[in-house]
Amino acid sequence: MLLQRLCSRIQLDPPKHYWRTTRTLSQGQRGGGPFSHRGELRNAKRIVVKLGSAVVTRGDECGLALGRLASIVEQVAVLQNQGREMMIVTSGAVAFGKQRLRHEILLSQSVRQALHSSHSQLKDTLMPVLEARACAAAGQSGLMALYEAMFSQYSTCTAQVLVTNLDFYDEQKRKNLNSTLQELLRMNIVPIVNTNDAVVPPPQPDSDLQGVNVISIKDNDSLAARLAVEMEADLLIALSDVEGLYNRPPGTDDAKLIDTFYPGDQQSITYGTKSRVGIGGMEAKVQSSIWALQGGTSVVIANGTHPKVTGHVIADIVEGKKVGTFFSETKPAGLTVEQQTEMARNVGRKLAALRPEQRSEIIFRLADILIDRKEDILSANKMDVDMAVSSGQLPAALLARMSLCPAKLDSLASGLRQVALAALDCVGRVVRKTRVAHKLELEQITVPIGVILVIFEGRPDCLPQVSALAIASGNASLLKGGKEMANTNRVLHGITQEALAMHDVKEAVQLVSTREEVWDLCRLDKMIDLIVPRGSAELLRDIRRASKGVPVLGHSDGICHVYVDVQADPDKAVKIVRDSKCDYPAACNSMETLLIHRDVLSMPLFGQIVDMLRAERVKIHPGPRFASYLTFSPLEVQSMRTEYCDLECCIEVVDGLQAAVEHIHKYGSFHTDVIVTENEDTAEQFLQHLDSACVFWNASSRFADGYRFGLGAEVGISTARIHARGPVGLEGLLTTKWVLRGDGHAAADFAQPGGIEFLHEDLRTARAEELQQFT
Repeated sequence: MLLQRLCSRIQLDPPKHYWRTTRTLSQGQRGGGPFSHRGELRNAKRIVVKLGSAVVTRGDECGLALGRLASIVEQVAVLQNQGREMMIVTSGAVAFGKQRLRHEILLSQSVRQALHSSHSQLKDTLMPVLEARACAAAGQSGLMALYEAMFSQYSTCTAQVLVTNLDFYDEQKRKNLNSTLQELLRMNIVPIVNTNDAVVPPPQPDSDLQGVNVISIKDNDSLAARLAVEMEADLLIALSDVEGLYNRPPGTDDAKLIDTFYPGDQQSITYGTKSRVGIGGMEAKVQSSIWALQGGTSVVIANGTHPKVTGHVIADIVEGKKVGTFFSETKPAGLTVEQQTEMARNVGRKLAALRPEQRSEIIFRLADILIDRKEDILSANKMDVDMAVSSGQLPAALLARMSLCPAKLDSLASGLRQVALAALDCVGRVVRKTRVAHKLELEQITVPIGVILVIFEGRPDCLPQVSALAIASGNASLLKGGKEMANTNRVLHGITQEALAMHDVKEAVQLVSTREEVWDLCRLDKMIDLIVPRGSAELLRDIRRASKGVPVLGHSDGICHVYVDVQADPDKAVKIVRDSKCDYPAACNSMETLLIHRDVLSMPLFGQIVDMLRAERVKIHPGPRFASYLTFSPLEVQSMRTEYCDLECCIEVVDGLQAAVEHIHKYGSFHTDVIVTENEDTAEQFLQHLDSACVFWNASSRFADGYRFGLGAEVGISTARIHARGPVGLEGLLTTKWVLRGDGHAAADFAQPGGIEFLHEDLRTARAEELQQFT
């Protein structure tokens, strides 16, 4: 503190590196200085939450927003109980006092005056202009009582601390304030700090915001910044009535929310008016935030009034999610994910405008480079697999999925060439064409969806597959691979961009390699048109929860069934069950439950199937009914909805076709289900009545694959009931638009009164060949 005091007395700014080298490590344990990335906010131990007037106050500016306050108190209490040190800087005393004083004035009026005065007289008489300091004096005790009552519900104790600007300028008062707050935090008490508005003096006349030791307490923004630096807080969360900092006033055209703000970018900001309440504005918040950042405290400005996010905004910020504007002194060398997405969209439109043969040429080139650079790809893949093995954290099934070999690359290149051929008749294909009237034609044509976000785990072949499908369909793509495949993905992405460069659309495929989490990517709902997750069921569930209005194409689980009917051919049944379970048990289309007709139990076929599974070292989990047939058996399966993704499966007994269908509808995931039978009628009933994306007769469930379907490649498998279901290839990445061509006369006639009747008459009298509908 000595260097700070000397600098203050001789009016010099302390060197900026001072705060990096002398701050104690006992708080955030990060080596001093503010956090560089949002993800590091999880490590924040000492946190200051600033509640602006717009957050605390009701919309009528008379009284408090109790619902918002209750949500905020709950979040602060939860973080406090997690072992963090929480402090609150709050507004609201004036608003609460105004409400109390008005209520007292109303009660003090005589009944006669209230009954016989006109409405305007009542307004003038009963609602005088109230002095702000008097309101603060009347409201402060009630505000604190409210906080105490709310926090007591979470067994959290609070303490009130009222300060003025002079408390920070007088060295003894400043020392006392620091000591008091430190002791409260040590006792696990939440200090609730506010300016003493009843006696607050004017701000100090010295130069404001010049260095880390000079800032006047003009409002709660500057108070929170001063307090955060003084108390060496790790994080300052400033809640207001806007989403964060915009490059220009919110609501204006082209205003963009700034996710991460760097102090050097101040010249690019155009500020608007201040909040509807309070005495500060966004410019004051930014200046206070920069001052706190220079003092070593990380800052996030976010919205604390939005009803859909208020209940978790503080928790989301501490978890490192992209909420509001994060202030950082560390500017990344590369592009942000928002910039990558915007670039992908712009270049993607150029990709869509290429001729079909040009897009096909790019994919053929990609397939050729894939083979030419085989050694580079395999070398990078070996690095990833070796690192995964040495970590010991990945299961064997995922390690097998990660590994590439020359045969896999050859197969991958072959599939890409199929996609290249399909690209010749893809975008711009006429689905429907109608001559609405003479010289008025309507077409429905295929067009790209736009920007596709694909998130995949441990699947190195996914990147070139998805890239090829996106290129063929004219879509821009944003790819987020798992960190376990970082080296392989980087090489494959470089190869993809090399192929795209031949027609100057290199940036249409972007690889996200920054720290963004899945939740952060899904929030780009205004920039992304479709999300495709390829990974675990947990990944898909997380994405569906996180996506904000963006369609998600994928399957939640791969609980696939094989039903062996009483009329099944033994040789076919054994082969189909073996391939469905043992060919690639980690795949989402592998069999997880084997359903056996009850009569098959007494047939040699059942013994053959069990012997084969044992020979393949498949662990069997008996279902409830199957277990009842066994004298000695393994433990009964705990859930019939288990996706094992390994050499394990469940066996259950059913009475017949209808029972099999009902079982699959109850426990399946509507992915892929199989019947093995020689009875054609039974098979047809199974195919018609079963509501799954893929239903097979006498074929392995492993056929549910883009390559085996002849799609060349697949972007994923969908169990959703949308336009794309099952293995999704090019068709699933296209939508349509309507194009109407006219010479102006028919359209003008249509716009006139009776225009519709005119067209109908025209349709009735035109030549028959002009009315035909064709594709």
